[in-house]
Amino acid sequence: MKTKVYLLNFIFFLSLLSFGQSDDETNLDEVTLSYNKKSSKVSFLSSKNIITLSSDELLKAACCNLSESFETTPSIDVNFSDAISGTKQIKMLGLSSPNILISIENIPSIRGALQSHGLNYIPGTWIESIQITKGAGSVVNGFESITGQINAELRKPINDDKLFVNLYASEMERLELNTHYNAKLSNNWDYGLYFHANTKNSSDDRNDDGFRDKPTGDQINIYNRFQYTNIEKGLVSFIDFNFVNDNRVFGQNGYIDAPGILGSPYPFWGGNTNSTNFKTNFKMGYVNPNIPYQSLGFQFSYTNFSQGSDFGFNIHDVDQKSIYANLVYNSIIGDTRHKIKTGISFSYDKYDEFVDNLRIQNFDLDRKEYSYGGYFEYSYDDLDKINLSAGIRYDDHNMIGGFLTPRLHLNYLIFPKTSLKISAGKGTRMANIFSENQKLFYSSRIIFFGNSPFVDGGGGIQSNYFDLKPESAWNYGVSLTNSFKLFDNNAQLVLDYYYTDFKNQVVVDWETPSVIYFYNLEGKSFAKSFQAQLSYELTSNINMLSAYKISEVKTDYISGRLDKPLTPKNRFFFNLSYESNRKSNGSLWKYDFTYNWLGKQRFASTQNNPIEYRMGKFSPEINLINTQLTKVFSKSFETYLGVENLTNYKQMNPIIANDDPFGEYFDSTFVYGPIFGRMYYLGLRYRIN
Repeated sequence: MKTKVYLLNFIFFLSLLSFGQSDDETNLDEVTLSYNKKSSKVSFLSSKNIITLSSDELLKAACCNLSESFETTPSIDVNFSDAISGTKQIKMLGLSSPNILISIENIPSIRGALQSHGLNYIPGTWIESIQITKGAGSVVNGFESITGQINAELRKPINDDKLFVNLYASEMERLELNTHYNAKLSNNWDYGLYFHANTKNSSDDRNDDGFRDKPTGDQINIYNRFQYTNIEKGLVSFIDFNFVNDNRVFGQNGYIDAPGILGSPYPFWGGNTNSTNFKTNFKMGYVNPNIPYQSLGFQFSYTNFSQGSDFGFNIHDVDQKSIYANLVYNSIIGDTRHKIKTGISFSYDKYDEFVDNLRIQNFDLDRKEYSYGGYFEYSYDDLDKINLSAGIRYDDHNMIGGFLTPRLHLNYLIFPKTSLKISAGKGTRMANIFSENQKLFYSSRIIFFGNSPFVDGGGGIQSNYFDLKPESAWNYGVSLTNSFKLFDNNAQLVLDYYYTDFKNQVVVDWETPSVIYFYNLEGKSFAKSFQAQLSYELTSNINMLSAYKISEVKTDYISGRLDKPLTPKNRFFFNLSYESNRKSNGSLWKYDFTYNWLGKQRFASTQNNPIEYRMGKFSPEINLINTQLTKVFSKSFETYLGVENLTNYKQMNPIIANDDPFGEYFDSTFVYGPIFGRMYYLGLRYRIN
C-alpha cells in the first residue's frame, strides 16, 4: 500500500513538475467537475479559479500556435493588434496580455521583448494542456501576474506518441508542418524531437485597402526534450533546447523586402521583422521515497531573443537575454490537510534596444533588470468544506526596490455541488513600452513620454523614459460554481466577477491623433469583468457551452476618464461539440461550431484629423462563426476541414490614410474584427503510438 501511495504521488509530481499555479491540483483528494467531459474542465474544489484545456480542446479549432488556442473558450478574448502585422493579441478580464503571467510549464516565458510575437512560437500540437487561472495566481510563480496566469504544459517524451505528423493548409496559402518524434533511450531516459515549419506566400488584399491582409514569411521551430525518470529514487528531470527563426514581410501590395533611403521618396510602405529565439530549460524534482509528501524542485531557464524590425522608415531593434531560476520546497505540517511551499527565485533581463524613425534618431534604451525573491505559501484543505491558499513573497528589484506581494484564495463548499471562491492579490511589473505596444510602429504617431516629446537629442529624454514608475494593481475576485441535473443530464453554471484596481499604471494614451503618450497614472484606472457561463451535456454525444461577459475598463487619461479603446463591453459566446460513437476500428466523426458576438467597441479619438481620415466613435457589432469537421479513420489517421469567419465579415477601411502611408495621419491600429473575410483550411494527422 505504501508503494502504491508513493507511486501515485510521484506521478502527480511528475505531471506538475513545474510546481507553480497547479499546486492545488496536486491534492489527491481533489475532484474536478468537467463542463466538457473530454476536453476542458473547471476546477471545483481547488482554491484557485482554474480552467484546464486539454489537447483535445485545442484540436477543435486546428490551432496553429498558442495565440490561436483560445477560440473555443469564453474566458480569453482574441483579436488582431493591427491591420498589417497579422499578430494576434489576447485579453483576460478586460486587460491585455502584459497583465497576464504567461508561462510554459510554469516558467515565465512570454514577457519583455517576447510580448510582441512570443505566442506565435509555441505550436499548438506541442501543447498537452493549458491552465487558465483567473485573478491573482500563486506567489510561487512570481510577482508579475495582475489579472491571472496562462500556463501551457508541453508534451512529455515518456507519454507522447512515438511519431506524430500534422499537415495544415489554408486557402490563403499558409502551409504548416508539425512533427513529434519520441524514443526511449534507456530505462530512465526518454527523448523527444519536435519540429515545426510554416510558410505563407500569398499577398491577399481582400478588403481592397492596398495593404496585405497578413504578412508573408516563414518560421522554423525546433524543440529537443530529454526526460529522466527514476521512480525508485524519486527523481525526475527535463533538459530542453529550443530554437526559433521567424521572418515576416508586410506592407503595401507592391512592397518588396528592400530597404529605402531615409528621407527619400519611396513608392511603397512596408517592412519586415526578423527574429531568432534560443531557449534552454532545466528542471529537476525530487520526492522523498520515505516521506512522499515532501519534495524539492528546481527550475532554470536561459533565453536569448533577438528581433530586428523595419516599419516604413521606423526601426525597432531589440535583443533580450534572460535568466530565471526558482527553488521550491514542498511539505506538510502535521498531516496532509496542512501543506506548505517555500523557496527562493532569481530573474535577470538585459535589454539592448534601439528605436529610430524620421522624428526619432539613434536612441538607445539599453538597460538591465534583476530581482531576488523569497516566498511562503500555506494551503489548508479540511477534506469537507474549505480549501485555502495564502501566500506572500518579498522581492528586491534593482529598478523598483523592495516590495511585498500577498495572495489569498479561498474555496468554500456551500452545498455538495455548489462552491464559492474568493481571491485577492497584488501584482507588480515593469512595463516594456515598445515591445508591448509594437503596433504603434504601424502608424505615423509621434511618441511622447509625459509632456516631453521623444525626439533626438540627449540623455534628458532617456531620463524621462526611465522615470516611468512600475505598474502595480490589486485584483479581487469572487466565483460561484453550481453543478446540477437538467432533464437528467449534467449541467454546470459558473458566475465570475473580478475587479482590478491599478495603484500605478503606465498609461498608453491614443486619444490624440498622430501622437501617442506614455505617462504614469494620475487618478483611477480599473477593470470590472462579469461572466456567466453555462455548460450542458445535451446528450452523451453533444456538449454545449455558452457564456455572456460584461466588461468595464476605464482609465483617467489627460483628456478625462474614458473607456479603454477597442475593448467590447459585451460579448456572447456559444460552442456546440458533437462526437459520434467510436467504432471497433477506432473511427468516428467530430463536429464543432463556435459563435461569437462582440458588442460595440470605442475608438480612440480621431476628431482632429481631416474629415476623410476620421473614424466614428464606436465600432459596429459583429457576429463571427468558426466551424470544423473531423473524420477519425483509425487510432492512427484523421483528417479535418474547417472554416474561420463563416459569415465572411470584413472590416472595411481598417487603415486610416492608407492612401498616404508616409503622411502624419497614417494609422493601422483601429482593428476591431477580421479584415480578410472567410477562410477555409484542411489538414491531416497521423500518429504511431
